[in-house]
Amino acid sequence: MRVNRILLAVPLVIVALVVQVSVLARLHLPGAVPDLLLLTVLGLALVYGHVGGALIGFGAGLLADLAPPADHAAGRYALVLCVIGYLAGLVKPENGQVKSATGPMVVVVAAAVGSTLLYAGVGALVGDTAARGVGLTGLLFSAALYDLLLAPFVVPGVMFLARRTENDPLAETTSGGKAADISSGWHSSGTGLRVGGQRGGLRMRAARARVARAGRIKGVKRL
Repeated sequence: MRVNRILLAVPLVIVALVVQVSVLARLHLPGAVPDLLLLTVLGLALVYGHVGGALIGFGAGLLADLAPPADHAAGRYALVLCVIGYLAGLVKPENGQVKSATGPMVVVVAAAVGSTLLYAGVGALVGDTAARGVGLTGLLFSAALYDLLLAPFVVPGVMFLARRTENDPLAETTSGGKAADISSGWHSSGTGLRVGGQRGGLRMRAARARVARAGRIKGVKRL
């Protein structure tokens, strides 16, 4: 990954995890907990693509696995967010710019449902029974609802910051390209002026030659 991506992703993931653990998890909402970390990974994956999304998802998930009060096997949420980040990066819009909010909202709902199912499936494989007491249907519905309500306040801002870090080098290149075009325009216009000046000089020389020739003819006639 590029350095600018790491410098942006690390503080965003840390802030999202701290807010999720210290604020959202203590709201005691029915069903699931709003997954701010998932939304952050989605926003970055929609700009950075599948590779960046997978790497950021794995790192964010691993950090969540190790941060207290984690009550599940280490690496479980890392796997979930790695897969979700990879899949979200596959639907990355061109240049990381979205024309409508419908696409990202569909991605958020699919990611919320998919991450919940994948988390429960991995838990069943490793024998983690911590989530068995919660109904899966209510968990899926609440996860999709909470993430969908929180997404407009998180995903656009994360994508905006990610686009800025991605567009800085491009902006420099574009500025350089525009400067080159402007300079070439100046050169071409300068060439036009020189050509025009040369044509004007030729015309003046021809006029002078005609005047001199006419003077010589008049002199001959006087003689």
